[in-house]
Amino acid sequence: MSRILIIAEHDGAILNVATAKTLTGARALGVDDIDVAVFAADPAAVAGQAAELNGVSRVLSVAGADFAHPLAARLAPEVAAMAGDYSHILAPSTTFGKDLLPRAAALIGVNQVSDIMEVIDARTFKRPIYAGNAIVTVRVPEGGPVVATIRTASFAASEGGGSASIEERQPQAGDPGHTRFIKVEGSDGSGPDLSSAPIVVSGGRALGSADNFAIIYGLAKRMGAAVGASRAAVDAGYVPNELQVGQTGKIIAPDLYFAIGISGAIQHLTGIKDAGTIVAINKDAEAPIFEIADLGLVGDLFEIIPELEKAL
Repeated sequence: MSRILIIAEHDGAILNVATAKTLTGARALGVDDIDVAVFAADPAAVAGQAAELNGVSRVLSVAGADFAHPLAARLAPEVAAMAGDYSHILAPSTTFGKDLLPRAAALIGVNQVSDIMEVIDARTFKRPIYAGNAIVTVRVPEGGPVVATIRTASFAASEGGGSASIEERQPQAGDPGHTRFIKVEGSDGSGPDLSSAPIVVSGGRALGSADNFAIIYGLAKRMGAAVGASRAAVDAGYVPNELQVGQTGKIIAPDLYFAIGISGAIQHLTGIKDAGTIVAINKDAEAPIFEIADLGLVGDLFEIIPELEKAL
């Protein structure tokens, strides 16, 4: 039996758009029966949003105090307990999915496929390797479900208009007890989400300091954009790690991407290769970023950005 299970990513109140993109990837498998599992302390609101996605057959609403925070150590046993009913178990290739599905795959006893960017058939897929410089075709051997993360930058979000049924389920596995939630440390969370924002303004090492990075935040606010950064800027302590864009950060596909003071190392380019339009601002005319930019401006960012803000 071919049936797909998608593990929903959410913040307890709003379904993350990455789940809708995972659904699009799932629909490419040509399977009509697609379930979405929502684990939360109170999953009603998120389950309702998932039910409205076009292509979802059924939403499995699993409530429990243990699910107030998305701990992979707690969720993985639940996913493994559901696995016997499905041919495919999918999640977005985000921090959430990358944390959860390897644990679930290990409990199920199968290998996981990472970053599916194209579906060839039910067990054959394409995924990027070598920082996106090559695309490899992989086939999952028979026996056991396909456990995989979907590269959200490669798929558009599924539209609404669905009316799936919502089925309440009880947790099927106990808490292993070795992991507990302490707290979340990060930015204040203001502004659009970096992973799904249609416009992203990123800064690099050329900003020179955390204080100077305020000019990036200002431009992003004026444009209603999310803020990103290169690994060099993160390593230098200008911004928190969660803003890093690139191979070891977030892979994003905004409609418009500003790379300001970013030279364009291959690891960073991997994270933005699916962006619609790339605008580069750098005083080094030989910077690699200009090779892939749709629009490039050579000059001092501290002079150019104020001029951009005036124009806006």
